[in-house]
Amino acid sequence: MISLSLAEIASIVGGTVHDSDGSAKVTGSVEFDSRKVGPGGLFLALPGEKVDGHTFAGKAAQAGAAGVLAARPVGVPAVVVPPVGDGAHERSYVLAGDTDGSGAAVLAALGKLAHYVVTHLKDLTVVGVTGSSGKTSTKDLIAQLLEPLGPTVAPPGSFNNELGHPWTVLRADEHTRHLVLEMSARGRGHIAELAATAPPRIGVVLNVGSAHASEFGSREATAQAKGELVEALPEDGVAVLNLDDPLVAAMASRTKARVVYVGEHPDADIRAEDITLDEQARPSFRLITPRGEANVTLALHGEHHVGNALSAAAVALELGSDVAAIAARLSTVERRSARRMEVVTRADGVTILNDAYNANPESVRAALKTLASMSRGRRSWAVLGVMGELGADSVSAHDEIGRLAVRLNISRLVAVGDEAAAMHQGASHEGSWGEESVLVPDTDAATALLRAELEPGDVVLVKASNYTQLWRVADALLEDGVA
Repeated sequence: MISLSLAEIASIVGGTVHDSDGSAKVTGSVEFDSRKVGPGGLFLALPGEKVDGHTFAGKAAQAGAAGVLAARPVGVPAVVVPPVGDGAHERSYVLAGDTDGSGAAVLAALGKLAHYVVTHLKDLTVVGVTGSSGKTSTKDLIAQLLEPLGPTVAPPGSFNNELGHPWTVLRADEHTRHLVLEMSARGRGHIAELAATAPPRIGVVLNVGSAHASEFGSREATAQAKGELVEALPEDGVAVLNLDDPLVAAMASRTKARVVYVGEHPDADIRAEDITLDEQARPSFRLITPRGEANVTLALHGEHHVGNALSAAAVALELGSDVAAIAARLSTVERRSARRMEVVTRADGVTILNDAYNANPESVRAALKTLASMSRGRRSWAVLGVMGELGADSVSAHDEIGRLAVRLNISRLVAVGDEAAAMHQGASHEGSWGEESVLVPDTDAATALLRAELEPGDVVLVKASNYTQLWRVADALLEDGVA
């Protein structure tokens, strides 16, 4: 963060300084975990499900924090912010344990501080990324392509809500040239709020799928929400839109910015041709751009990463990279976020595809296709849990995934939990499956089944919505491999 005194911060966020004359300067990082606060840092006193951050203000001060951003006096130097008015805005992210509104007050102040900082960094380019799936992987790709061009900040994992968004913004300082932000939404207006906090000059929209259908109601409503990103772009900005998705392509009419289309569509400005997959489902393709062409081979697993790579390439081209450098960098990029097509092969030859961070119909279809491509003569296992937040379409969506597993010749389907029962039923109805598909009650049962029946050389995909913690199955199988 840029250096600011407590008095300056109080003025920015509309708070008052307590237990200090306000001259102390914040020169370190902004943290909501008191264990991570260092000298000159700013500690965010946020409520938690079990503890209240206000009670850790003293420890933060002992660790060297210059001050605390809080909703009430805490006995150490602090900027105390007023309550947020009732109905001030709808928030897609509610802190667990925020029973008195103190968390909302601190988050609102944090957003104001982030906005001040980002608008005072004149050499900074903000890139926003949204879509129903692939946001995190694409954000990671963009960051890796931009790093050779200058200091780049991006959030870890999927830290993309009202806390993660401003927290990431405040990682930027006078030296930062690129700020890559992943933007999520659970309703109309949420992306607009995030964009107002850190106004983007480049906006990337990947796709419009079925994720959060229970909140949005339809794919068209989802498109309305995702399109808030391109509406926020300035006239001298750039909207990177996926021409392969009609709902995304239609967003061109909603922006003042210049539009760059990406995809496999022949009319895309930046497109992929001659896509092939190797035995590990790693894609190679010909990158076609208005500034030249080059061959790319990704080290990432799954054909769905081609579209992500095209979007990242479009951003890098806009910010000064050339086609040869982009192709070379794409061929060396790494998976930076955990549990997203994390591929590990055990000593006995069993390969685990841990893609269990989250799941929606589009991402599960992509994962199953990757599993089918990687197995090629090996036994394949799809260990799948519930895809959450699908609303009225939940049963039919799970049924279709089960049927797809059969059509892709997946050897075994393990549906985990009663909410995933429709997957098992769909698989059973699609083909003459017997024990090839099984419904188990929980992760422990799934782990026990796999431990009993896995054979050397098998390939196992593990995927579900994150709250199911299905990643425990992948972790257990990997632990078995090193025992």
